[in-house]
Amino acid sequence: MFISSAFAQSAPAATGGDLQSTLMSMLPLVLMFVVLYFVMIRPQMKKQKEHKAMIDALAKGDEVVTVGGMLGKVSKMGDSHIGLEVSNGVEVQVQRSAVVQVLPKGSIK
Repeated sequence: MFISSAFAQSAPAATGGDLQSTLMSMLPLVLMFVVLYFVMIRPQMKKQKEHKAMIDALAKGDEVVTVGGMLGKVSKMGDSHIGLEVSNGVEVQVQRSAVVQVLPKGSIK
């Protein structure tokens, strides 16, 4: 009475537009990846490249800031560690990658 009969519908005939509809459905996904690349991935790669160049250019006597905020002057150089003089006679060993910024000479008094 209230339920009407359900009839199976026949599938539409296959046309050449299936490939086009598939490509159009993938277009938003591709566009999202392109935007993600230019907004997030590319700037991060550029930042890593600049940090590596800064780490490689470190020299004895440079005044630096570490990740933890410690200021000091580079006193010893190693392959993966540097000696950081934070005060007269006080030297701390830190990893090279912990250096965040190289300060201009004379910044630390």
